Amino acid sequence: MALFITIEGPEGSGKTTTCLRLIKNMKEKGINVLYTREPGGSEIAEEIRQIILNKKNTAMDKNTEALLYAAARRQHLVEKVLPALNEGKIVICDRFIDSSLAYQGYARGLGIDEVLNVNLFATKGKLPDLTVYFKIDAFEGLKRINKDINREINRLDLEKIEFHQKVCEGYEILLKKYPQRIKAIDASLSFDEVYEQLEELVYKKIRESQKDD
Repeated sequence: MALFITIEGPEGSGKTTTCLRLIKNMKEKGINVLYTREPGGSEIAEEIRQIILNKKNTAMDKNTEALLYAAARRQHLVEKVLPALNEGKIVICDRFIDSSLAYQGYARGLGIDEVLNVNLFATKGKLPDLTVYFKIDAFEGLKRINKDINREINRLDLEKIEFHQKVCEGYEILLKKYPQRIKAIDASLSFDEVYEQLEELVYKKIRESQKDD
């Protein structure tokens, strides 16, 4: 039963920590699941990640940024995601195409449709079966980041609050644009409450997929 599920949200939404708990739970249940992330997830894609997120690269052109994300996505897809799906695994990916649409398409002002076209070329039209959006206010997300002394600060964290607010606005547009695929959860709640929301959506999708099979 192959399923491609992606996790999205602004900085500090808590998606990674919550997702890791879900992966642990799924493995304990004997579910054949692969967890991966973007940008990165494979050797070449991780090298591209280092370029994109390096704090020294503040002069990076926004079009270059969008293209590098798409390049990393393509490499990660063909090396890791597609082979796992072909083996019948459930793939849960921390970020995918919607990040580029929200960050570069909307927040950078490149245009959602324009960035979408670039990424559809990179992925040959591959989209997730389900996308879970961790919805949280930009101020609250950044506040969480500042409290986490162990979190590495990357280039995007250095952006002004207005940029992060636009990212959230971009995700809201995508939520309305793809209501069947993208489902939002309230990430401002406690960790356990957020986890319950994530678990409910993912297991519901698994059950639906099993019925279709």
